[in-house]
Amino acid sequence: MSSLYVDRKGIEMRLDGGAIAFFENGARIGTVPAEALERIYLRGDVGLTSGLLGRLGQLGIGVIILSGRRAEPSIFFPRPHNDAAIRLAQAKLHFSETASLAIARWMIRGKIGAHLELVNEWLECRPSNRHVLLDAGRRLGSMRAQLPGKDSLDGLRGVEGAAAAQFFLALQAVLPPSVGFSGRNRRPPKDPANAILSLGYTVLTAEAALAAHGNGFDPAVGFLHRPAFGRPSFACDLAEPLRHLIDRLTWRLFSEQILRTRDFTTEKDGACLLMKAGRERFYTELETALGEARKRLSSMLRALREMIETQADATTLSDLL
Repeated sequence: MSSLYVDRKGIEMRLDGGAIAFFENGARIGTVPAEALERIYLRGDVGLTSGLLGRLGQLGIGVIILSGRRAEPSIFFPRPHNDAAIRLAQAKLHFSETASLAIARWMIRGKIGAHLELVNEWLECRPSNRHVLLDAGRRLGSMRAQLPGKDSLDGLRGVEGAAAAQFFLALQAVLPPSVGFSGRNRRPPKDPANAILSLGYTVLTAEAALAAHGNGFDPAVGFLHRPAFGRPSFACDLAEPLRHLIDRLTWRLFSEQILRTRDFTTEKDGACLLMKAGRERFYTELETALGEARKRLSSMLRALREMIETQADATTLSDLL
């Protein structure tokens, strides 16, 4: 076990030797060895002691708290990486227009390439949508080919935005019509597919922030996403080329009827939210996608660290995505 999901109101977590003990209404209901964990996700009214939080920090275990009905994340980072030189080098790269552009291009190329592979995967299993998928694949390939000629972040973002819109047309074609997906919407998401995409992207970005912190980087100092108040911009950068993992998961959850529309509720403001019973199935399936994301995050951060340590130019980054 590397991840623990706690989504149950009224649970209290306490430190018990080398384990985490769980209590409900004062009664002990179970334990989990702390050293087996790398991260803990909390949702709902869960209580933790300060002693437990301190021990989690010592063990390098991050805590992601998904607050409120829209699961806004707050992250408790474990002890930081000791090498401040990495964060200083990251800041230096951030202020280099050439380096920022090269790293941003690398991220976007990985994202578009992954979406192109996913569209081609759908072509094999959804021949009835062949026309839409072929057109989306052709356009995505053309947009990826434009990236080397873009000499500004705005230009790169323009290509990325157009590619994302094209990909969501493909996703719309392969999702069951009952889901009601007609394109990306958020804040709040208004249909079940967008609810899963939003929740999945939120968790993916939190994973990226934990990975960046654990590898000595500053989660807030980005390249494609420039620093903004309250935003983990570098974590957002890292999540971009991995979004296809959440996109594939969303498609599979609905196409295989692991989740159905009855697992969601719509609030007065139009927000579509996944209910608790559905969240249990979602977390189980999500963990598989996050396992792959963690491997790729490790590769991406290792490539960036090697570039920093060897003082190589950012344009020499290999395509590890």
